[in-house]
Amino acid sequence: MRLISIFYLFLFLGVIEAKAQSNIRDTTRVHTKYLSEITLVGRNTRADIHFLPEVLGTQINAGKKNSLIVMENVQGNIATNTMRQVMAKVPGIQIWENDPSGIQINIGARGLSPNRSWEFNTRQNGYDISSDPFGYPEAYYTPQLSSVQRIQVVRGAGSLQYGPQFGGLVNFILKDGSDMSKPFQFETEQTAGSFGMFNTYNAIGGNANKSHYYAFWDRRNGDGSRPNSRYGVNTGYGSFHYNISNRLKAGVEVTHFDYLSHQPGGLTDAQFKQNHLQSVRSRNWFQVKWDMLALNLDYTIHEKSRINLKVFGMKGERNSIGFMQAPFIQDSINATTLQYNPRRVDMDRYNNAGAEIRYVNEYKIGNIKNTLATGVRFFTGATERLQNGRGDTGSSFNLNTYAPYVNDLDFITRNTAVFAENIIHVGKKFILIPGIRYENIINTAAGILNTKPASKESRTRQFFLLGVGAEYHIGQTELYANYSKAYRPVLFSDLTALSAIDIDPNLKDASGYNLDLGWRGSVKNWLFFDVSGYLLQYNNRIGIIATNSTNSFRTNVGNSASKGIEMLIEFSPIKAFSKSNKYGNITLFTSMALMQTRYQDFIRVVKDGNQLIETSLRGNRVENAPDHIIRSGITYTNKKITATIQHNLVDKVFSEATNMVAPTSDGFNGQIPAYQVMDISATYKINANFFLRGGINNLLDEKYFTRRASGYPGPGLMTAEPRNFFLTLGAKF
Repeated sequence: MRLISIFYLFLFLGVIEAKAQSNIRDTTRVHTKYLSEITLVGRNTRADIHFLPEVLGTQINAGKKNSLIVMENVQGNIATNTMRQVMAKVPGIQIWENDPSGIQINIGARGLSPNRSWEFNTRQNGYDISSDPFGYPEAYYTPQLSSVQRIQVVRGAGSLQYGPQFGGLVNFILKDGSDMSKPFQFETEQTAGSFGMFNTYNAIGGNANKSHYYAFWDRRNGDGSRPNSRYGVNTGYGSFHYNISNRLKAGVEVTHFDYLSHQPGGLTDAQFKQNHLQSVRSRNWFQVKWDMLALNLDYTIHEKSRINLKVFGMKGERNSIGFMQAPFIQDSINATTLQYNPRRVDMDRYNNAGAEIRYVNEYKIGNIKNTLATGVRFFTGATERLQNGRGDTGSSFNLNTYAPYVNDLDFITRNTAVFAENIIHVGKKFILIPGIRYENIINTAAGILNTKPASKESRTRQFFLLGVGAEYHIGQTELYANYSKAYRPVLFSDLTALSAIDIDPNLKDASGYNLDLGWRGSVKNWLFFDVSGYLLQYNNRIGIIATNSTNSFRTNVGNSASKGIEMLIEFSPIKAFSKSNKYGNITLFTSMALMQTRYQDFIRVVKDGNQLIETSLRGNRVENAPDHIIRSGITYTNKKITATIQHNLVDKVFSEATNMVAPTSDGFNGQIPAYQVMDISATYKINANFFLRGGINNLLDEKYFTRRASGYPGPGLMTAEPRNFFLTLGAKF
């Protein structure tokens, strides 16, 4: 009851404050056709969700399914990157909730796997942050959301400008000091929460005549809700931008990120029912180190023509040590040695570099206005992978090995891409946006596999992605449509195999397309909406089939299709039916995705006696793809207070393609039941310098899980967080 009283205290303070005022700042959204400065988007608004402008800097967003999240207006636990609250109004975003620290966000959409967001092109300030977007596209680094100003989400049609990924783009825009009104400002946020969680965020920034800067350091640690789940996270960032002239602006930014996490491991379904917060592993650890450097150059040729150049590099590590057997196998003491069994050590080293130059120009052909956006991208990445090393018999974190690694592999990725999109204004209301992207990708794998020299595997491919978008404007609303091809190259893991698995020499990359048709906009200041239908075609999925009783074959196993409706509706009844809002405003929202993600064909080979029988899983649901995701809530706002109650409902999913309902004894496979979670949160603006934010996540203490893992961070099913609270005190000077 004490935790729940936090929320009602905020509401009480808000009502008292509301009676003392007769006018409040409106939540009207900014609808701008062209903005050159990202920091201007969404200012002077209390809405947390917007659409991206048609042209923003050097990127074209017209005709695309997109969302812009304004972080300062998001209600929820920002300190631990609680993505179901941050992306509540982006329809259809699926989230794996197995990380109490918020270190990795794990998001997917439209039936795509949420695994470390690997179906999205993930960026920070416009440059890559994943380990390798083409060979190993997992995002181990996520910015601390207290430092994030905006999040851009562009669905599948983003493949033309940002990369061939099926999911599209997620771009975290960090604070840079450009919107500050004085040369020096200090801000701090101190957050405490359940299970020993404490986060300290401290930043400085400023804006002078020709320059602006921003730097922060964030430290987060906690015990976690389960035994053996202690974590510590450090994030540091600094940026400096200088106007060399009226036309030329240069910037540099540096990011450091590291964490060490004790891994409680997965559970079997029986263990989950017995005690969903127990841990059967005490010796599993996971460590990540990430360092990035980026240089940025903006040059304005003239008012309607601009160039942007980004040069970036990353050096990172991903290390793990643990006892990785099924959760029903006890990590016991060896009777002979009186010590634990040796642990497994895996290590990755990443060294990436790239450059991307973009150009945008507004021009006319006769009376037809056009906007051209084009660019060139270069990327090279090197990954060193050491797997299945024999670790020690202890319990603390270390990476000591006592025998050669079973696998010692080197992976190289080289990528060159060229893209162009053009907005064509046909009359005053209709625009057409054709586009094309050319990709050249080379993946190479070599080294030691299963303690033996492996034959060098190399894949080179060249392909074009074609797309077209359109918009038709009706008042403050617009009809939009887009079609674009997508592509997923063969990954590093597909180029190498265990001794019992052969690789198809004709293995094809996955390919397909995204198709959207929708209607979005606003009605005065009381209705904001986006309703659309989509189709995502995913061809040449890669899988493993049996060829005899002892060997298997990695090849393309089939196609799948995902289709559905995505809808966001925000409605303010007070603004719609009353001219007076002296007691504040109430907003209702529903973010809904109704999906059908099915295999059109899926080859499966099963053994029947001494025979192998080929069957098809046509019509089965794609793994990790729910049929519906519904998030809804109510927000009360006045001059001082913003309070939100949010409800999340996610349908059941299957963990593998056969759609097995009954769980396996190890917890690796089986149905993942539907679940619903309720959160409450509120922010109280004490004065111009201080604010107080608090809330309760999983208010009804739902007992659920969203993932089954066959390796880290399991293996086994991964328990989601029970009821927990947080309280943040923030200040700016």
